[in-house]
Amino acid sequence: MVVALVMLGIDVSESTVSKYLGKAPRPPSQSWRTFVCTHLHQSIAVDFAVVPTIRVSLLYVCVVLEHGRRRILHVNIAANPSSAWAARQVVEALPWKTEARFLFRDGDAIYGEEFERRLRGLGLKQIVTARASPWQNAYCERVIGTLRRECLDHVIAINEGQLKRVLDDYVRYYNASRTHLSLAKDSSAGRPVSLGRGGAVVAFPEAGGLHHRYERMVA
Repeated sequence: MVVALVMLGIDVSESTVSKYLGKAPRPPSQSWRTFVCTHLHQSIAVDFAVVPTIRVSLLYVCVVLEHGRRRILHVNIAANPSSAWAARQVVEALPWKTEARFLFRDGDAIYGEEFERRLRGLGLKQIVTARASPWQNAYCERVIGTLRRECLDHVIAINEGQLKRVLDDYVRYYNASRTHLSLAKDSSAGRPVSLGRGGAVVAFPEAGGLHHRYERMVA
């Protein structure tokens, strides 16, 4: 602007022009939701659930979730998890070739130096949620809530081995059979629609009988 005025023979200082020239609005910053949606198929998340046992001890359930298809990639249990153990769960959850670029987690102390070192080796950038803001890791928080309501609240944990078997059964049901509105009523792994007309509807028990998968048999 100052140069344009000078070229018109008007001698004016730059500070004077700045005083009266309206400031251009800053472009809005990318919101958290926009970032998550933009990188949905490049993101995974990790979080922990605490499960009391019949012996009044605590077990920690680590869940690694893929954002794109809401698929539970990995679940494991430990009585005394460490940073190295938590890092190993992420390594075991991912295949050799992965499109994942971002990992969402909270600020728990378990994600220590060893965890961060292993993630750098995997080429993952950590997205750390703000304190007391579980909505920033909403997909994983919701999965853990579902895990409690549909599985953990209906069983008594005895030990790591027994709880791991229960969770493995539920994860198979969750990925292959349980439908999601956000996936157009499909399952995480993809579930074909039964097209048999007139056939009987048969219930197949899953997750130890806690849930059922319904299929129409060919007439």
